Amino acid sequence: MSLYVAYGSNLNVQQMSYRCPGATVAFTGYLINWKLLYRGSHTGSYATVKRQKGSRVPVAVWNIDSKNEKALDLYEGYPRFYKKRNVFVQLKNGTRKKAMIYLLPDSATVGRPSSRYVKTVLQGYKDMGFDTDYLYDSLDYNLRSEIKRGNPPL
Repeated sequence: MSLYVAYGSNLNVQQMSYRCPGATVAFTGYLINWKLLYRGSHTGSYATVKRQKGSRVPVAVWNIDSKNEKALDLYEGYPRFYKKRNVFVQLKNGTRKKAMIYLLPDSATVGRPSSRYVKTVLQGYKDMGFDTDYLYDSLDYNLRSEIKRGNPPL
């Protein structure tokens, strides 16, 4: 088994049970000094995280097997769209665990996620018991500080 960090649509338990049968939530925690953003391509805009001091992102860490990882690679468009990296997740008790995460490259275009995508992520926040203010704040930041700065939405 491997550990996989979810911060977007893969927080959604129903979606993950369909995509990755047998995957289980190992724990939840935070990416410390990371910010939730939305980037994409011609297919749409999706969640990603980027280093930002003073920010944090709630995450779920899933136990996945090699078949689950292959399914996630396909879903995430790895290696052409999302890239893989190992990061540390801080648990609520302060300990840190290393796990694999998918990230969009810095060159990905700023964009506005679809309402369907946002609803999927919102359900994931509810599934994990996360404060939905994190999600709403990230969407507001994306619109207010990213798109309005002259970066056109996709």
